[in-house]
Amino acid sequence: MLRLTDLREILRYVPRFRDKVFVIAIDGAIVECENFGNLLLDIALLRSLSIGVALVHGAGHQIKRLAEQSGQTASDHDGTGITDYATLQLALGAANRVTHEILEGLSANDLRGAYGTALVAHPAGILQGVDHQFTGRLERVDVPLLKALLEHDVIPVIPPLGCDGEGKSYRLNSDTVALEVAKALDAAKLIYLTTIPGIQYGDEFLRQLSVEEAEAFLKKHRSELPGAILTKLENATRAAKGGVPRVHIIDGRVEEGLLAEVFSNEGIGTLVHANEYQAIRKAHKKDARAIWKLIQGGIENDELVRRTLNEIEKQIGDFFVFEVDRNTVACAAVHSYPADGKAELACLSVDSKYENQGIGAKLMNYAEVHARTLGSVEIFCLSTQAFNYFMQKGGFQMGSPDDLPAARRERFDRSGRRSHVLTKKLERG
Repeated sequence: MLRLTDLREILRYVPRFRDKVFVIAIDGAIVECENFGNLLLDIALLRSLSIGVALVHGAGHQIKRLAEQSGQTASDHDGTGITDYATLQLALGAANRVTHEILEGLSANDLRGAYGTALVAHPAGILQGVDHQFTGRLERVDVPLLKALLEHDVIPVIPPLGCDGEGKSYRLNSDTVALEVAKALDAAKLIYLTTIPGIQYGDEFLRQLSVEEAEAFLKKHRSELPGAILTKLENATRAAKGGVPRVHIIDGRVEEGLLAEVFSNEGIGTLVHANEYQAIRKAHKKDARAIWKLIQGGIENDELVRRTLNEIEKQIGDFFVFEVDRNTVACAAVHSYPADGKAELACLSVDSKYENQGIGAKLMNYAEVHARTLGSVEIFCLSTQAFNYFMQKGGFQMGSPDDLPAARRERFDRSGRRSHVLTKKLERG
């Protein structure tokens, strides 16, 4: 959890997000939870850092409660199914009440908020032979209105309701509204505050997914996912594909959770990101100290050969790094032996916070591609402890010191580490 006293962590992100817009989608249940007051304080902090905020809220929790209190049966709670006239009336009452509660909370924290009819909607119509009555389809977001509010330091509060040109109201799904608002405002982040900790499947908690990984996961497990998880992941994926760089799904009941998600590498929930979020690139001289810090754990555990900062700086052209949100979380090097047609994969290290996410395998694949561009027909690595990993994940085979280039064999013998030698033939691709 992010400590509010650790201002350095926050300040590192401020230049990146200043004058950007975050769209925060709040489930109706979160508005009534004990942490809602803390969330408003977190939003006040975002605004103090010149980050624009637009709030989209749901009302499914309140609609369900109103229906129970009145003895009515709501045809739909979340705006994805059929909305009959009675349910529309419940939705209007519930949504307007939630909007007012949010505006009251913003005012109590010296923030200005405003509600306007920013969503133009039309009937969803007859879908698969079923008339969805007052369920709407979002046609357009009034971007000039929302931008005018943001430019005047006002937080737009957007309920899951839309109107057509004749003044008729329609019930909308708040998750879908949030993604469309985020796309329309070119938001840097879309953050779903809900009652689930993120995307979990069985015992596995999915910390981060690329768009491609999220689509593959949905294709494979759609029928097994609970509705609350399914709709969040579907809309997060659509938002990332639609140009929103980062979409977060977090538990809005966790104190300081919003700040921990925004201002730390690890976060607390699930992140769905566009491809540019993660990148492997050639290292520059300015990366030397980050690489040196990254490999210290491996050196202490006798997994990696000790390298000084000066040695890394001299060989920086051989290194490449893996970045998460512009932070170096893994590294590796490829040393070429052109006379032997071989290359060495060396100094592979992944920050412990990012282990078991496939980063090491991606670095190995990158190393192989790079080695081929250098004209190598074989790649090798030395390992005292991780040899099973290289064989199982990288397709390496156990070799011997005789497989090493002469210059590398000399240093191998001199080191006395007695590392395993692993080799892999490089196919031309």
